[in-house]
Amino acid sequence: MLNLGRDIGIDLGTATVIAYIKGKGIVLREPSVVAVDNNTRDVLAVGGEARRMLGRTPGNIVATRPLREGVISDYTVTEKMLKYFINKAGGKTLFAPRIMICIPSRVTEVEKKAVIDAATNAGARKVYLIEEPIAAAIGAGIDISKPCGNMVIDIGGGTTDVAVISLGGSVVSTSIKVAGDKFDEAIVKYIKKKYNVSIGERTAEDLKINIGCVYPKAQDMEMEVRGRDLISGLPKTVMIHSSEMLEALIEPAMMIVDAVRSVLEKTPPELAADISDRGIYMTGGGCLVDGLDKLIQQKTGINVMIAQDTVSCVALGTGKALENLDILDSKT
Repeated sequence: MLNLGRDIGIDLGTATVIAYIKGKGIVLREPSVVAVDNNTRDVLAVGGEARRMLGRTPGNIVATRPLREGVISDYTVTEKMLKYFINKAGGKTLFAPRIMICIPSRVTEVEKKAVIDAATNAGARKVYLIEEPIAAAIGAGIDISKPCGNMVIDIGGGTTDVAVISLGGSVVSTSIKVAGDKFDEAIVKYIKKKYNVSIGERTAEDLKINIGCVYPKAQDMEMEVRGRDLISGLPKTVMIHSSEMLEALIEPAMMIVDAVRSVLEKTPPELAADISDRGIYMTGGGCLVDGLDKLIQQKTGINVMIAQDTVSCVALGTGKALENLDILDSKT
């Protein structure tokens, strides 16, 4: 059935795209992976189906992630991916939808324009941008309109955004290109160096989710992984322990801690006092790495809370921000 153009909120993540429709909630959650035929440039699969192809395609088919470190790295493929997700989320509409998209807090004007152009060409009537930490704070249920400081750490796939928010805006913020993907890369490097075994991105992600940690675990866990022996070239199985994961992941985790500390150092004293009272909120899929909240709490001395439904926080916040689109329209 045709309906009038719906307002859609999109969390255009490096690892996952989540779409929220006004009045319906979250309607789509898919990996931001696209499989393209190199000869014809046709898109063969998008989302979950394409993710299953990662590292398993013949020469003419390439399964890629068109967003790297929070920004568009392949414009044409991103546009096709957005078109697919907008059609899948919104169905057939009489009018093109208005779309609000999340972006990292420190993107350049060129990167902003790339997102707006890609969404417009993918079928949006009007495109609005919202900074990830602000959307994450709204999604976590924080009232950002009050004159008090709230600190949010949003750890996604490509970027970690740290912001102190007061009166609906970001007072101090930073965005670093260290997040879930860098954790995966650190695991791949560590296993290559220690065991001379090459593993894929997906295997590294499984290790991170199942036994990964950045703070000593009470009980050492283990997991068997299969990869390719770099000396013999044959498949090889190795047993990995969580204590080794701690060794592999502590470096990128400390980069996130340093970013948090640098924002705290620049925070005005009144807001710093608020944060000390209220604690720090963590959102995004990357914050689920075991012990990251404890590590930040230990290094800053401030209580750290992981928001409910962390993965969807940014999308939920974007959805709530959709309610104010009419006010934004009247202003412009």
